[in-house]
Amino acid sequence: MIHEAAPHAQDMTNRRVKRSNGVVDQEEKRKNRNKSRVRAKVEWPFRILKRIFRYTKVRYLGIKRNHEWLLATFAMIHLYQHWKRLAPLGA
Repeated sequence: MIHEAAPHAQDMTNRRVKRSNGVVDQEEKRKNRNKSRVRAKVEWPFRILKRIFRYTKVRYLGIKRNHEWLLATFAMIHLYQHWKRLAPLGA
């Protein structure tokens, strides 16, 4: 059913590394590590959104206003993440 809705979607869930005989599959371990790295890069802005900007629930009833508020917030998150590079030297 999911494959029919999104035929090109990738499964990004981590798999078990140990097999029933106790052998560690190094290839599966490498794939899990790569998936975790990608997930961490994606989840970091949402952590800032929740912790720094205290976003917990939808504030407005209109979908357009919520979308605009989230766009503005993610722009602020981008500035927050890169403020050291954007600040002038000596300031």
